[in-house]
Amino acid sequence: MKRTYAFLLTAILSVMTAAAAAQGLPGATVNKGDGAASKGAASRDAMRERCQQNPQECEKKKAEFQKRREECRADPEKCKSDRKSKREERCKANPQQCEEFKKKMQERNEQCKGDPEKCRAEMKSRREERCKADPKRCEEMKAQFEKRRAECKANPDSCKPAGGRKPDAK
Repeated sequence: MKRTYAFLLTAILSVMTAAAAAQGLPGATVNKGDGAASKGAASRDAMRERCQQNPQECEKKKAEFQKRREECRADPEKCKSDRKSKREERCKANPQQCEEFKKKMQERNEQCKGDPEKCRAEMKSRREERCKADPKRCEEMKAQFEKRRAECKANPDSCKPAGGRKPDAK
């Protein structure tokens, strides 16, 4: 069970930046100026500024996100199909970018299957770097993880295994 939660935390923290997935891989390059991670970071910074300037709007958005999260927990298949249709729309709008992303993810998955320990070590180092850069966010993520762990401990049936694995799979 601990392994599942550790994997869940690692997965959540590693997903935070898309460009970070390419770090440490042979032949991988990361363009710091216009990559998805830099756009995401700029977007987050802009969002923080907007929230400081207009906290009511920010609270409204948070409530909307929370409502959506609850809806997805109630009907995960609907949310999954919604995400799939949005992804397909983005791929129709920009198929080249979509294919590049698919190719990178496939290469990454193959490398991680070949050397899972190396992938875990890379994810851990990226997580530590992010925690050094933004300790407050890191503490928030740890608190969310601990809250989720407590919920799952209280009601294991409400928690599915991370990555779709069976609890006894290793």
